[in-house]
Amino acid sequence: MNKPKIQRRDVHGIVLLDKPEGYTSNQALQRVKYLFRARKAGHTGSLDPLATGLLPLCFGEATKVSGFLLDADKHYRTRCRLGITTETGDAEGVVLRERPVPVLDAATIESALEAFRGPIRQVPPMYSALKHEGQRLYDLARRGEEVERAPRDVTIHELTCLSATEDSLELDVRCSKGTYIRTLVEDIGERLGCGAHVVELRRLGLSPFEAPAMVTLEQIEARAGEGDAALDALLTPIDAALVHWPAVTLDRDSAYYLGQGQAVFVPGAPTAGMVRIYGPGGVFLGMGEILDDGRVAPRRLIRKS
Repeated sequence: MNKPKIQRRDVHGIVLLDKPEGYTSNQALQRVKYLFRARKAGHTGSLDPLATGLLPLCFGEATKVSGFLLDADKHYRTRCRLGITTETGDAEGVVLRERPVPVLDAATIESALEAFRGPIRQVPPMYSALKHEGQRLYDLARRGEEVERAPRDVTIHELTCLSATEDSLELDVRCSKGTYIRTLVEDIGERLGCGAHVVELRRLGLSPFEAPAMVTLEQIEARAGEGDAALDALLTPIDAALVHWPAVTLDRDSAYYLGQGQAVFVPGAPTAGMVRIYGPGGVFLGMGEILDDGRVAPRRLIRKS
């Protein structure tokens, strides 16, 4: 017997998911999308299956802000095992090499970390979702192939050792988009002369969501049994992803013309850059950009059905 077809619905907003360990980002997205019965959804950059923590999921019109979250700074907490390097840079990979861990005092650790603070260049790992000639690097790596990867410029805003044992470090990392924590840990291990790999990784924040209240899959599953209204109460408003942008408010006439794709003058608007746009009653209309002549031009408008 065929299963009854799921009745999809329009859902607009952001779920700040606490991704569980063992799920790929897409697996987590598809599970939550199924529970919400949402027509349209996307995530904002991948977390490794080993990793847990913040994975913003954008539903409906919120997918229009997902690109801005992809570009955001990130905040991680990681525990790394010293003395062992693996094929993937984390605990899921085959061990490549084991070396003795030297006696490390606080000054030695701090000296190693200092070398990675600020702008640095990273060579992306083979086990990553980046593409080479149309193929994912991790697919090539699983076939035993390795290709040259160009270094990428990233920034480590903060790097702190929270605790250390004879063979492990717990690190707090605030970094720019595109930073691979596995690569950072491997490079720190090499700096210490013993190698290292990631054992635990948790994303704590993603600008502008700093230390947000996250929801778990279990909480979403429980709400799913209570109806759509209970589920939708878990959604974060779309404009919460843009709170670090200046806001402008339009009167009724200006909101109408902006909705027709026309740039409008707004008294007191910023002189340049991107802005959040609101209409009468504080309704979020979307994202705009200040033109050279001072008008606000629509860039991505929110159109809920």
